[in-house]
Amino acid sequence: MSETITYRVSGMSCGHCEKAVSAEIGALPGVTDVSATADTGLVTVVTETPVTDDAIRTAVDEAGYELVDRA
Repeated sequence: MSETITYRVSGMSCGHCEKAVSAEIGALPGVTDVSATADTGLVTVVTETPVTDDAIRTAVDEAGYELVDRA
């Protein structure tokens, strides 16, 4: 069963930011879709299997941004 979780991410300001965050999170095992929106700072993640918040946080950090919390 899929799960959809939305996170607040700080530091995104453009399409490049959205792509960087989406690519890092999208590479995690179990993630099937990622939608990042710089205007709102929200990132919606759809997973087939559970993915921990820590894994998401690490991916966001790798992209150069900061995961604030769940929205």
